[in-house]
Amino acid sequence: MDYSLLLLIFTSAVFEKTWCLNTTESTTSTPNYSISATFSSLYTTVTVPSLVCENKGILQDGICICPDDWTGTTCNIQNFCPEQKPSHTSKFTFPKTVLGQFASSVERCPPETTNAGMHQASALCNIATHSFDSPNILNCSLTLDAINAWVSGATPEQKQNLASSTQILTSIPERLTPHNITNAAKITNILLSDQQTTQTTDIAISAVATISQLLNASHEMYSSVDHTAISELTQTLQKLSLREKPNPLLVQPKMAVQSLKGQTPIRQVQLTSFKGLNDNFLPDRIKLHITEAEVSKHIVDLQMNVTFSEDFDKDIGFVLYDNDQFFQSKSFKPSLDTKRRVISANLQENSGIDQVQFAVTPSADSTMSLNDFACVFWSYDKQDWITDGCTKNKSPSGHVVCSCKKLKNANFAILMAFDINYQYSEALHWISITGCALSVVGLSVTALYQIITRKSRGGTPTLLVVNICLSMTVFYLLFIFGINNPVQHVNGTKMSGENIVPESDHHKYSDQGPCTAFTALLQFFLLLTFTWNTLYGINVFLLFKNSVSGTPPWFPQVAMAVGWGLPAVIVGISLGSTYRVEEPLGYRQEEFCWLASLDHKQKFNIKKPMFWGFVLPLLLMLISNTAILLHFSYKICRTNPNLNKSRKTSLTKKMMSSFSLAVMLGLSWVTGYILMITQEKNLKFILSVVFCLLNTTQGVQIFILFALRPFLNSNPAILNSLRAPEIGLHKKTFFLWKNKIPESNDSYKSTDGDSP
Repeated sequence: MDYSLLLLIFTSAVFEKTWCLNTTESTTSTPNYSISATFSSLYTTVTVPSLVCENKGILQDGICICPDDWTGTTCNIQNFCPEQKPSHTSKFTFPKTVLGQFASSVERCPPETTNAGMHQASALCNIATHSFDSPNILNCSLTLDAINAWVSGATPEQKQNLASSTQILTSIPERLTPHNITNAAKITNILLSDQQTTQTTDIAISAVATISQLLNASHEMYSSVDHTAISELTQTLQKLSLREKPNPLLVQPKMAVQSLKGQTPIRQVQLTSFKGLNDNFLPDRIKLHITEAEVSKHIVDLQMNVTFSEDFDKDIGFVLYDNDQFFQSKSFKPSLDTKRRVISANLQENSGIDQVQFAVTPSADSTMSLNDFACVFWSYDKQDWITDGCTKNKSPSGHVVCSCKKLKNANFAILMAFDINYQYSEALHWISITGCALSVVGLSVTALYQIITRKSRGGTPTLLVVNICLSMTVFYLLFIFGINNPVQHVNGTKMSGENIVPESDHHKYSDQGPCTAFTALLQFFLLLTFTWNTLYGINVFLLFKNSVSGTPPWFPQVAMAVGWGLPAVIVGISLGSTYRVEEPLGYRQEEFCWLASLDHKQKFNIKKPMFWGFVLPLLLMLISNTAILLHFSYKICRTNPNLNKSRKTSLTKKMMSSFSLAVMLGLSWVTGYILMITQEKNLKFILSVVFCLLNTTQGVQIFILFALRPFLNSNPAILNSLRAPEIGLHKKTFFLWKNKIPESNDSYKSTDGDSP
């Protein structure tokens, strides 16, 4: 990144930015089964001819990745129920819905009911018929509290109605509060715990759909839920996976329950979840095989291989969670949008497990890279992820590998910590250095000239201009020598030998080097510059208001206190509230030494110090400076009828006065705020160039307007010596008619203005 012009980086920051393991037989003498569970991303490469994907499918490595509502090799097979309008069989309207999922009715509960605005009904999109089943209708006065109170003593028929009502009441994620999530978890736990009621397939399907919808709730909601209710629900799901018969309808967008009934002895089971454009589980994308199937790695989203050391003929169950919302850790606090899918592999009570092995390929995008990871399973006693009995390793192929011993019916996960792939700025271009150097020289000369000639204008204007020049000069020097971060972290896996749960999915480095100090100084001196700009404008306003008495005698003392004190207070608050030695990026950026402005999604965040520690104070100053400039321009441009013509100021001088004040007030930064709201690409580029040019040369502009120009005006002899030499013009008159030609007579006329 080359910041070739001064301050462009500031506005750009504000206004723009397999696993496949070789399973080994158990080395212990115990005759128990050995299970090896492998999340695999090493798949057989399959050559597929070039395809033309239909229905918005995307071709990736010769394979069509389809949206949820289409399937097939070229995404040409319908995988949805079309929209259903009201008819004689149903009074409800249901939108187009993916097969195996529930559709919510367009019709809502009336405003006067308890569930005002909630969907009135839902209907399952039938996989076999590609049409909606009979709708489940909600009693708009029924609440989750009431269902939770009634469900235990309800009959199977009543439980079926309560299950569908619970599914409807949890269908809007924005309405899922911690209390609602807790109630829904308790209800579904009761429904799925009853072996007799789960024989009614509709109850299990509605309950699993409800759980899938709970996983869609905001992450913040789970901080206050009843974790005991959630814990009991996950254990019930483990039992359900062993008890329930294989059913594609138990695959919902955010969770799936799969089972394999023991019939003939097997040595391995392979669970595969295939990719789609939408990050959801679908019935036709989850497959179970009792042999290792050869599939292309480009279409596999997740794969788990369970291998036995001896013939195994009992039931196997799997529960897949799309995220870890149900497993709220006290030791691992994620801050990035990384996905941690949790997979539970379960065997019947009489089966033993000697070892579990699993591995994954890090699934971070190009903006992140793996730093470290931990192999964990969920402890129901501690209600947290633990590493007891687990070891980790990293294979040469890049997979992270885990091995856990003596575990049974556990929920496994790999917790990864990532580095952000920062794009560090390059050294400043020579154009930037030249522009800054010229500004430093110009400001230094201006300050010296103002001090030497202070008696001709008074102490207050000199104080203001000198402080502006001083603060801008220091800022330019800091920018040249301190904007680039000298300490750069080279990303790459830095796997520690110990299997320790990381604190977060974002690996953070403690503060190193002088970058934080340079950031604080840059913030201080830039705010200092604009504070003195504003004080200069206030001084001009007071001079117009008190044209006879002039500036109040107390103004210089107040200006010194405000000019140096206000920026110090803002910088102090910024540092005190956001900076920590172990986490410096709360205050500054990593790529270069300036205030933090973006969140982990590279979106501008008003909670960062860039907004309230710089953009907001600067905006208030620019608004006041603009008002002062408009007042000044109005006053000097208004014609006084009492003045005679010789005493009136020319329009050119008035315009020059207004321009000089605009430069001193720093109003060129207004273009930066215009740039922030501009969307048109070409205009944005033009404004960027204008902004950079104006602010790069601000020091030179101040030198010309407040040092060079006054010096030349006060020394007219110098201007006269710079005039071009006079050239006499030869004049001769010609007549067309011969008889009117007088005697030839040459003359010379001087170009001197004093000549007649």
